[in-house]
Amino acid sequence: MKPLGKVLAAAALALVASTAARAQDVTLDVLYAFPAFAKFHEPIAAEFTKKHPNIKVNFRAPAASYDEGHQAMLRQSVTNQLPDVYYSGFHLLTELVETLDKRKQVVDLGPLLNAEPEAWRKANYSDALLSLGQVAGKQAGLAFNASTPLMYFNAELVKKAGGDPDKMPDNWADIVALAKNIRSGDTAGMAYNIHDWPDDWLWRGMILQGGHSMLAADGKKVAFGGDVGEKTLATLRSFVTEGGMPLIDWDQSRQQFIAGKIGIFFDTPARLRQVTDLIGDRFTMKTALFPVDDKAKGKLPTGGNAALITARDAAKQKAAWEFIKFVTGPEAQKIVVETAGYMPTNLRAGEDAFLGPFYKDNANFRTINGQVSRAAPWEGYPGGNSVRIWRQQREVVSGVMRGEIQPKTGIERIVSETEALMK
Repeated sequence: MKPLGKVLAAAALALVASTAARAQDVTLDVLYAFPAFAKFHEPIAAEFTKKHPNIKVNFRAPAASYDEGHQAMLRQSVTNQLPDVYYSGFHLLTELVETLDKRKQVVDLGPLLNAEPEAWRKANYSDALLSLGQVAGKQAGLAFNASTPLMYFNAELVKKAGGDPDKMPDNWADIVALAKNIRSGDTAGMAYNIHDWPDDWLWRGMILQGGHSMLAADGKKVAFGGDVGEKTLATLRSFVTEGGMPLIDWDQSRQQFIAGKIGIFFDTPARLRQVTDLIGDRFTMKTALFPVDDKAKGKLPTGGNAALITARDAAKQKAAWEFIKFVTGPEAQKIVVETAGYMPTNLRAGEDAFLGPFYKDNANFRTINGQVSRAAPWEGYPGGNSVRIWRQQREVVSGVMRGEIQPKTGIERIVSETEALMK
């Protein structure tokens, strides 16, 4: 071949190779909730891209909350404008998947998991972790963030009130009693912001810790009516009357706790890093297990989200699966825990190669792992009205805590209104 011919042939081959490489490049469109969580989504995506340079991650503007993200997904389902990957709040997962499944817009991850080596599956995911992303027997998603309610407290205020910061009460009667002793002047004993929480996570926490269920066995009625619900509402009212809980919004409560004006504060572990940094050396902040009255049967609701694949294109589905495996893997979960405080959703994440040293040096972040055995999957309400159900329940809960509605009347109204919306 003449020199010019060789040059042209080489150029042609290079062009073909370059075109093939570009053809393999994939850009994933990803949507998550809560803009503040960019602090871990962005670095995780950056690490993923280093390992998979042919897969780019493009984040849509984050939804303001799980509820808003859910509504956006329902709208985009109709207009076929869904992202390739979405992080659905557990409390809305069933409702979303059932809607998307009717249009064949969500990928069943079961076959993808089964195609992976069995040893890899067992090393990374327990049956309990996998159950968090299951809907009607299908593996709709993999848990990315997981949390159970956590107790934060001011160790100095607890000690001053006669409590032991190293042995906090493990039941609600003793918590309220301690909060009553902490209460003094402009210092509140406790805060449990169920009255304005954006979803029913804290309500479920009070029901499940008592050994009860949210729904009857047939899923058609609630299981927290009667004495169970009345007692729960009475306990919530005592947080105000005995514990001195101020009925302000949850962000104000968090700020008051950070300022040293609330003794015991219940919140998500997702903000543990933020709260820790803001308190600094102002006082000694510690964390403790969520009180559980029924030690034998008590459970806790698992909040957080699962990553779903809603891509339609085969190449994007393949890339999305690699992405989901990474974000639920030990490296990504290390980033999540250290920057936020969530429970890791990967079995290997606690190893010395990942979070082991961090947990040894940060006991407050380690506490949440002591509740893993009580973590229960979310029981979604049938009927597609989960958001509306909680808004109506919350209105009653708030009224009871303010003393405007009696607990018995309150639970009767909650049961009636909830079951009407479940049909």
